[in-house]
Amino acid sequence: MRTSNKTLKQARKLRKQMSLPEVMLWKRLRGRGEGHPAFRRQHPIGPYVLDFFCAHAQLCVEIDGGSHGFSGRSEADRRRDIFLLDQGIRTIRLAAAEVMADPDGAARQLFEIVGRAAPSTASRSPSPVRLTGEVQR
Repeated sequence: MRTSNKTLKQARKLRKQMSLPEVMLWKRLRGRGEGHPAFRRQHPIGPYVLDFFCAHAQLCVEIDGGSHGFSGRSEADRRRDIFLLDQGIRTIRLAAAEVMADPDGAARQLFEIVGRAAPSTASRSPSPVRLTGEVQR
């Protein structure tokens, strides 16, 4: 999928301005240590920049801060998740507070999910989920 120059520039900017929960999780996801597949940070896809992306599992990981429950943010997140599903990418959302409280645990859970995931050949993946198992629609 092609990405505009504007989105590429935004991704580069966001890599330099990552939030604390993003930085904490990135320190645990980066590289391919322990046989884990690679994650990319602030990865552009279409008009969006994903917090983290695992190409092997076609998985987007989003860190949701407090603003995601207010002022239309939930609707924007839903539209984005639908767009990604149409690309065969499933989304997992982590609360920023949960990542801050246990970044090692969050990374372990993601590695487990990626380990169970096979690259999708279907055009639509399952609905996005939170690590608590709650299905988003």
